[in-house]
Amino acid sequence: MVIVAVVVVAAAAFGISRLHGIFGSEDTTSTSRDSADEIVPFNPKNVVYEVFGAPGATATINYLDVDAAPQQVIDAPLPWRYQATTTEPAIIGDLRAQGNGDLLGCRIVVDGELKDERIVNAVSAYTFCLDKSG
Repeated sequence: MVIVAVVVVAAAAFGISRLHGIFGSEDTTSTSRDSADEIVPFNPKNVVYEVFGAPGATATINYLDVDAAPQQVIDAPLPWRYQATTTEPAIIGDLRAQGNGDLLGCRIVVDGELKDERIVNAVSAYTFCLDKSG
C-alpha cells in the first residue's frame, strides 16, 4: 500500500510540473517599470472662461481650473479671461461671478465650441456658467 501511495504522489508531481511548463508559469518576461509610468498625452483640450460686463466694472470670480481645483479672483477688472490647455479626458467647467455693475455675463468655450453662456441685467448682477460635457 505504501508503494502505491508513493507511485500516485510521484505521478501527480510529474503531471503538475508538466502543466506548469505548458501554461508558462515559469515565464519571467516583464516590461521595464519606466514604460508603465509613461503616459502619452492625447486629444488636448483648449479651455477658455470669460466674464464680461459694463465698462469699468469689476467682479469677484470663482471657477474650477483644468485640474478641478477651486480658484478665486477678487475685484477682477472686466472683461476677464482664463485660458488653459489640458490632456485630461474630461473637464468640469464651472464659472461663477458677482459684479458691481448692472450687466454681467460669462461664457465657457472648449476647443472653439461655445459650451455655456449667460448674461444677466440686474443690480449687483450674479451669473454662472457650467459645462459637464467637457
